Amino acid sequence: MSGLGLYTYFRSSAAYRVRIALNIKGLDYQSHFIHLLNNGGEQHSAEYRRLNPQGLVPTLLTGEDENPITQSIAIIEYLDECYPQQPLLPDSAAGRAWVRALALMVCCDIHPLNNLRVHAYLRNVLDLDEASRQSWYQHWVTEGLTAIEHRLRASKHDSHFCYGNSPTLADLCMIPQIYNAIRFECDISSFTTLARIYSNCMALEAFANAAPENQPDHE
Repeated sequence: MSGLGLYTYFRSSAAYRVRIALNIKGLDYQSHFIHLLNNGGEQHSAEYRRLNPQGLVPTLLTGEDENPITQSIAIIEYLDECYPQQPLLPDSAAGRAWVRALALMVCCDIHPLNNLRVHAYLRNVLDLDEASRQSWYQHWVTEGLTAIEHRLRASKHDSHFCYGNSPTLADLCMIPQIYNAIRFECDISSFTTLARIYSNCMALEAFANAAPENQPDHE
């Protein structure tokens, strides 16, 4: 159909976002699995670095004679422009700004502090033990999600999701972050708005089917 190919890893939050987008759009794609731990990390191979010089996932192949697309937000917005069914951004400029701001609070201010390469540096260079790394993770996740929870509560948008009554880019970024917060035993009991949004999203097949445990490379 679309000739799309996605380089992905089941636990990657960024790849998780893109899988949700592809599912919402109803797009067929071929998965190329990059194990971020095996053999020192398959993302560091020369072959993969030719596609993505950062050595990160996801990377999207479009099926056209174009450069591979990297960075999950860029990939999702590319998909939204090329496949406008089930749009992931609101019609209004103000709505799009709101959604993008929430998405970037996750993608710029929470996730980068807690991804695999950061934790590898904390362990291998700074020699932090597991308890200290867990504390690091929980601190930044809690601080970030607290701000997002407050922003959602103060919003005038009465909705099932982060904005409106259908998922947007903000939800695609939020759900993997909450999923990981649960996995790493962060105390998110006070985030009632986020809990409601998480429940509404995970009730949808597009989100559930994109979850790490439902990926062919899950282990």
